[in-house]
Amino acid sequence: MKKTFSLAMVALLMSACTQSPTGREQLLFNNESTMAQMGTQSFDELKKKEKIDSDPKTNQYVQCVAGAITRVLPAEQQGDWEVVVFDSKEVNAFALPGKKIGVYSGLLKVAQTPDQLAAVIGHEVGHVLAHHSNERLTQNQIYSGVSVLAAVALGLSNVDNKGLYMAALGVGATVGVLLPYSRKHESEADQIGLELMAKAGFDPNQAVVLWHNMEQNAGKTPPELLSTHPSPASRIQALSDEVPKVMPYYQKAAIHPQCKRATN
Repeated sequence: MKKTFSLAMVALLMSACTQSPTGREQLLFNNESTMAQMGTQSFDELKKKEKIDSDPKTNQYVQCVAGAITRVLPAEQQGDWEVVVFDSKEVNAFALPGKKIGVYSGLLKVAQTPDQLAAVIGHEVGHVLAHHSNERLTQNQIYSGVSVLAAVALGLSNVDNKGLYMAALGVGATVGVLLPYSRKHESEADQIGLELMAKAGFDPNQAVVLWHNMEQNAGKTPPELLSTHPSPASRIQALSDEVPKVMPYYQKAAIHPQCKRATN
């Protein structure tokens, strides 16, 4: 029985192995149709909870930038992306499986040009292209399974301070695996997003300017070791190194979008 279980696990792991758009090895347990359903459901719930910005000029502006990005996606990811602007001071944006993009109006005060907004939207769409939601869910599924097995093993043993061991396992997994993994996702999404914005005809140099703006507006940030995001300084340096690699895409772009920024 153990042998059968082990063979089944090996087969599962082999079938779940794939590569991200940057060539990084990934483990994905969940099919993309399931992820799209989850993304759509989450997006619909958010639209019910959050106030939606109804200003036509703001929506036209964000739609213009997002549309330029989604037009250069791989064929299977093209199509009708739903783009919603949320009326909030939060400086944030996101993209979800199921072709959903959300932009908080507070972001437009930090992303001050169409190119800078394209850097954010390209980054968020990059998470979707690289299946990061699936990968994170897979990590959580693995972590949950290991935690259950550890609890059972400790329960059957004579080890003292079992609670302390379980707590250590939780901290070790969080700091050693889950958070660094998220930072890896953020860096990869930066790389993918930079290429997307350049192909769409937005100046990739503005991604660096954007993060200088972010750094000025960030206030106090946690140490990079305990953060799910790279530090602004690390991000700026990595983007600066990547810009020359994607400039040929920008120079060859058939269209340089003229998205008119909404003014309040």
